[in-house]
Amino acid sequence: MEKNVDVLIVGGGQAGLAASYRLAQAGVSHLVVDASAKVGDSWRHRYHSLTLFTPRRLSSLPGVPLDGDPEGYAGRLEFADYLERYCATNGLPVMSGTRVVRLQGDDTGCFVAELDNGATVRSQAVLVCTGGFQQAIVPGIASRFGSSVAQLTVSTYRSPQSIGTGPVLVVGDGASGRDIAVELAATYEVLLATGKPRRLFPQRVLGISTWTLMDRAGLLSVSPRSPIGRIMQATDPFPDRGRSLAALRGQGVSIRSRLVHASGGTATFVDGSHAVVASVIWAVGYRNDDSWLEVPAGTSGLHFLGRPWQRNRASALILGADRDSKVVVDNLLQHLDQP
Repeated sequence: MEKNVDVLIVGGGQAGLAASYRLAQAGVSHLVVDASAKVGDSWRHRYHSLTLFTPRRLSSLPGVPLDGDPEGYAGRLEFADYLERYCATNGLPVMSGTRVVRLQGDDTGCFVAELDNGATVRSQAVLVCTGGFQQAIVPGIASRFGSSVAQLTVSTYRSPQSIGTGPVLVVGDGASGRDIAVELAATYEVLLATGKPRRLFPQRVLGISTWTLMDRAGLLSVSPRSPIGRIMQATDPFPDRGRSLAALRGQGVSIRSRLVHASGGTATFVDGSHAVVASVIWAVGYRNDDSWLEVPAGTSGLHFLGRPWQRNRASALILGADRDSKVVVDNLLQHLDQP
């Protein structure tokens, strides 16, 4: 089976749906291909206590508001259901449960995508919306833990019920690592291996979300190449929400220095201290998986949306899916108009 469209969108999360909405508004034929079984599953399958970084007023896609307290924070299931409703409300052409296994160009300047169901899609342009959180990183040191130590990542951890008995080591003290450490500390002995110094900002100022204030001040729109943008990238601050190291200690989390060695069930930290653990959760970041992409970046007609700092601080946020999609789709339409 072969399908022909003007634009192929790879990825049906918030970025892909925002782009699909704008293409539909422009009357452009397109198809969204997404590997999840149904729209919103990429959020449903994340750890259960996850909430959005940004308040609802900054977390909706074009055309359909996210209902609820505008200064409150949606949970993962609420947002997953919102995406599913968004797709249905707008009648967006999403092919779920299907993965692009290879994207190539042909002699006519078109793109040819091979799908895992054996079908192909030919298009004049391709918009990659697979996001910036595709594959959780597991560092090489993981292989030094013994087989008796259970190992999970932010992508495979769901809840405390995911963990067996014994002490748990969370490696990585970004927002997700701290969230998971706090959640587990209620019922487990938890150690948190830290990394580079982190900067946290208050969740609210005078009752208003700090994200809202940052947006009003233009900080979420600064270019990654600007002086302020470079500072923000280097410090990578995130909202406190009771997640300072002092607050974590107060909730029973043992704060450790950087993990540097492992042997069997023993973890060794950069300050020379040791700890015996039964489980490890890796929360050290993500990497992109573009192995299916067999056309070079910069190819005419190939566009990206939703990657961290693609245009500004908001680019990987839901807010960025809304705003960046307008710019990227406008550029894509210009490409389609070219003779």
